[in-house]
Amino acid sequence: MPEDKVAKPETEWQACLSPEQYQVLRQKGTERAFTGAYWNQHEEGAYLCAGCGVELFGSETKFDSGTGWPSFFAPVAPDRVAEETDASHGMRRTEVVCARCGGHLGHLFPDGPAPTGLRYCLNSAALKFSKR
Repeated sequence: MPEDKVAKPETEWQACLSPEQYQVLRQKGTERAFTGAYWNQHEEGAYLCAGCGVELFGSETKFDSGTGWPSFFAPVAPDRVAEETDASHGMRRTEVVCARCGGHLGHLFPDGPAPTGLRYCLNSAALKFSKR
């Protein structure tokens, strides 16, 4: 990870994030499909972690998955995201978190396009877009 890890007390996270961002990033929430700011975003740019600002994904790896959430086939660098097992809701999924601050981003599925075959299905509330 190019930057140092970010750790804050929950009261500080609550103060610096919107309620929706806090619910997604810190409480592992999920926004409703087709409601987030970036599911239909087509501009060129970078997608940063809304919690700590590290660049996670680029527009060149974004694709329309038809799911209603922003989807990417690869992060900008493998060390920017981490994977954890999510056994909530009676399912077994791979959770994707920001490697720098530990914020919940979304989930990883093996049904994406070439060249990786992966789909990083993320919450818009977990991201900030920076236009190039």
